[in-house]
Amino acid sequence: MENVKTVFVQRVEKPARKVILKRGVKARDYFAYCEEVGCDVWGTLTSMKSLCGEPVCLWLPPEQRAPGTSEYVQGVETAEDYDGPVPEGFDVIRLPAAEYLMFQGEPFAEEDYCEAIGQVRGAIEKYDPACLGYVWDGANPRIQLEPVGERGYIELLPVRPAER
Repeated sequence: MENVKTVFVQRVEKPARKVILKRGVKARDYFAYCEEVGCDVWGTLTSMKSLCGEPVCLWLPPEQRAPGTSEYVQGVETAEDYDGPVPEGFDVIRLPAAEYLMFQGEPFAEEDYCEAIGQVRGAIEKYDPACLGYVWDGANPRIQLEPVGERGYIELLPVRPAER
């Protein structure tokens, strides 16, 4: 039982919103995405106003992907009525209001980010949302926040109420 890490789980409601995002080509994760579009996308995103105060990485379900584009994208969530500028080469999609389970690991040393991500993902794989009356919702994107050591690694997975 040594080195046991806690992963906190919290229900989060997200409103209907738009996401301004940069699509990749085939990327399914961060490193492949950076190889495809470069790492300067994040700088553009951090300069934009976001609903949650920071950029997000998303794994888009098939119906939210444009033909010939990647599952993994980076973007910012904005208000549903956002009509401001969109950087060149970026797209805008609409997402419905949705419920998520937020998985947050313990704070970690910045150089240990891979281990921190692995711990949270391990907890997600073992988690059954039925204990809260939910099932996973494949119609909404999975969300990843930037791994920041002082707050812990965070991923949000969409859920919907289980049919009774």
